[in-house]
Amino acid sequence: MGFIFFAYFLLSSAGITILLFRLMQMKNTYGPIDDINSNILKWRKKNEEVEIEYKSNIHGWQKKVEAVEIECKSANEKFASLGREVKQIQLQIATLDKELSVLENEKNVLDCALYKPSYQFDKSEQYKAALDGNYEIQANQIKNGMAAKCNTHWTVGGSEKEGAKMAKQTMKLMLRAFNGECDAAIARVAWNNVKRMEERIIKAHHTANELGKSMQIEVTGEYLKSKLAELFLTFEYEEKKHKEREEQKRIKEQMKEEERAQRELEKARADAEEDEARYQKALAKAMEEAKNATGAKLNVLNGKVEELQKQLLEAQESKQRAISMAQQTRAGYVYIISNIGSFGERVYKVGMTRRLDPQERIDELGNASVPFPFDVHAMVYSEDAPTLENSLHQLLHDHRVNLVNHHKEFFQADIQDIVKHVKANGHELELTLAAEAQEYRKTMAIRTASERVAIAAI
Repeated sequence: MGFIFFAYFLLSSAGITILLFRLMQMKNTYGPIDDINSNILKWRKKNEEVEIEYKSNIHGWQKKVEAVEIECKSANEKFASLGREVKQIQLQIATLDKELSVLENEKNVLDCALYKPSYQFDKSEQYKAALDGNYEIQANQIKNGMAAKCNTHWTVGGSEKEGAKMAKQTMKLMLRAFNGECDAAIARVAWNNVKRMEERIIKAHHTANELGKSMQIEVTGEYLKSKLAELFLTFEYEEKKHKEREEQKRIKEQMKEEERAQRELEKARADAEEDEARYQKALAKAMEEAKNATGAKLNVLNGKVEELQKQLLEAQESKQRAISMAQQTRAGYVYIISNIGSFGERVYKVGMTRRLDPQERIDELGNASVPFPFDVHAMVYSEDAPTLENSLHQLLHDHRVNLVNHHKEFFQADIQDIVKHVKANGHELELTLAAEAQEYRKTMAIRTASERVAIAAI
């Protein structure tokens, strides 16, 4: 029994051993498969996690893409808006460039050659007649087919007549456009843009011919010359009319000055005659009383007679001077005056007046048209004042302040040169070198004091 049990135990142990051995073999054989299965499970799980994360990321990316697309759309709209703004700015720049070009041309006009007159007519009527003649020339050029021409023969639908009609209509349109440009330029012509208006007409001629080149149609060079002649004639006509108006204005002012001077002389003569008659009457009465007077009364009457005789002589001299100046239309005063506050240092006005009291004329010149009154440096009486004045103007010609209008009598010169010339012509004068310029100097003192107070307050 015990043996059996022992045997059974051994068999059981052997079986277990064998079983364990077989298990070990199976594990060695199928262990990697289990690991693979385990890894597969892990990979599947991880793949599921990655897939979940990927789906989550895809959703986020889609939102980001949509946001980027919205931003791109907004940016494109902004870009389009900026493009429109850029075009507007470019147009504004182009406009400003044109305006700047005009301003630069006007600014540099003194650096460029001034317009040289093409015509030398003495009167504006001659320019007007020349313009009328120019209009006739242009009308004939258009009428006779000399303003525009076609350098080939066209046919329309096989018809030369229709082709000629088309060419004629095209020439008419080209001339209308060219004439419009010319009329605009001529209407705007002025002293400071006449050369630019000439260039504008030439450019309009070139542009018209470029447009007509494909049809071999052109505005002729002869018609261009006629338009340029119209431009120059119009400009010189307006300039001549302006000068004539200025000359008429000067003559009228001179006539008024002469009339005023004549009235003053007549009044001075009449006043002197009245004074002469009054003094003669008073003198006769005093002399009659002196015949019967004695002692102290006679002495008083003799003194009165002497005083009346002196006054009578002065009245007679005044009368004679007034008569002399009235008879001698060239007698008068040449004055040398300045106005530092208005025109600056070393600028003198040299003019003449036939007034009996020349200071009245000086006071008129210093009226509301200038901020300060004039200072008198010299006043020279001459029996031929216009000749003396003209000789001074010739001497100072190169020192004129206004080089265009020679009727403006202002000169930037040395006053000693003026004095030497006056004395060389046999005239004496009392000269005041330094200008008092009282109102101007007081104004500058007040302004300086105000500036000092303002600086002190800071």
